[in-house]
Amino acid sequence: MTDANAFLPVDRVGRADRTLGSRQLAAMLPDTAGTRPAYRHLAQAISTLILDGRIALHVRLPAERELAAALDTSRTTVTAVYDLLRESGYAHSRQGSGTWTTLPEGRTPSGVTRLLGPQDTAIDLARASPGLPQQALVDALVHITPQLAEQAHTPGYHPYGLPDLRAAIAERYTRRGLATLPEQVLVTSGAQHALTLVLGLLSSPGDRIMVENPSYPNALEALRRARLRTVSVPVTDTGWDIEITESTLRQVVPQLAYLIPDFHNPTGCLMPEHERARVLRAAERSGTWLVIDETLADLALDVPPPPPFASHAAKGGTGQVISIGSMSKTHWGGLRIGWLRAPARLVTELAGQRVATDMGGSVVDQLLALALLDRGDGLLYRLEQLRLQRAALAAALTEHMPHWTWQLPPGGLSLWVDLGEPVASALSERALDNGVRIESGACFATDPGIFEQRMRIPYTTPADTLREAVHRMATALAAGLPSASTARRPHWVA
Repeated sequence: MTDANAFLPVDRVGRADRTLGSRQLAAMLPDTAGTRPAYRHLAQAISTLILDGRIALHVRLPAERELAAALDTSRTTVTAVYDLLRESGYAHSRQGSGTWTTLPEGRTPSGVTRLLGPQDTAIDLARASPGLPQQALVDALVHITPQLAEQAHTPGYHPYGLPDLRAAIAERYTRRGLATLPEQVLVTSGAQHALTLVLGLLSSPGDRIMVENPSYPNALEALRRARLRTVSVPVTDTGWDIEITESTLRQVVPQLAYLIPDFHNPTGCLMPEHERARVLRAAERSGTWLVIDETLADLALDVPPPPPFASHAAKGGTGQVISIGSMSKTHWGGLRIGWLRAPARLVTELAGQRVATDMGGSVVDQLLALALLDRGDGLLYRLEQLRLQRAALAAALTEHMPHWTWQLPPGGLSLWVDLGEPVASALSERALDNGVRIESGACFATDPGIFEQRMRIPYTTPADTLREAVHRMATALAAGLPSASTARRPHWVA
């Protein structure tokens, strides 16, 4: 279990007091033992942290003497690091006030560029999100045209979500085994929006939040930006260690716990029903809010779709469970429709919070989402397609990478592959040179320096494309890899 105080996010700490602590920065930097020249490696690491947003812009870097002591290196080395940062545009000095972070002209933060996708013809395995069949989209747009014309005569603001869509989502929960009223549903602009709303209402900077390790990178980034302290519990190839999870809830008493029990991203594990009940009881005893990410729950490939997590609670015991869902993984990431299910009173408070940012989602998107949800046959086709693509990916890996290992997940969108050695970042860099965009398993880590032997490989692209991607990765691996110290840091995944 990680010490919650050890990894207080440096970017948000910097925003709070405008100065970055030397020990905080040192904890984020790589070991430069054996690397020459060390100052270039340190400058590259700091500039990457700035681009990735883990060090905020316009904050003061530690004094040279302090950082040298924290890194156990010479002040001359740190002076060279800061000189190089200034030369490359990642820092500037103010007379009498130190060295401050900035962004070079023409560079864009990774949080923006990652959303744009590859600018070349690379096969994209960084985003585990399917596309929407063209005809399904066209048919749904035609279907909603009369309803859209009716809505055009209204103001169009729905901070809770379109009433018909809220009712449809509530009915889906009820059908899956958790009685739900429309008043318990808030429609959001994707699951990530739902999570950030919850964090904004139910947590404060410095609160301890229990998360799985590994976990969904964008959720971890939301926790960092909210200045929350993460306490991790492990998820392995065989699933959760429920004893550790229970003891963490009991001893740490986190304000929130963010869990992905359904075809966990990235491991693909499915939490057994009896373990869900134990987590619910432990959270109830500690008074912890459970935020359950169920965006992958419908993507059951080898097992029946799991019932909602909250349905395993004792009668009347679901008051502190928030369920999050989305259409990004089941239908299309370009359809920014998500939702949360929570007690009606909390939904009202969350709706009040969301009007400060968007006042309500697009009526067009919500009508389109309603039409697609009504056509469940499309999801059944998608599941069969995913099974075939999963088999193609597994066969290609067996042929080209026989020393790699993985557990075939019973659902979800990807394989969590063990490479057998910590080369994931280096392979990611070389694979991009060979036309494959994929990220290291370190992207999914709650703490720096782990899961370098892992890669998440989605099977959301056609079988022929997956086979070609694996072939290119095998070619990259056979050609030899750059040293880990020169490999690019992980970027963004979905």
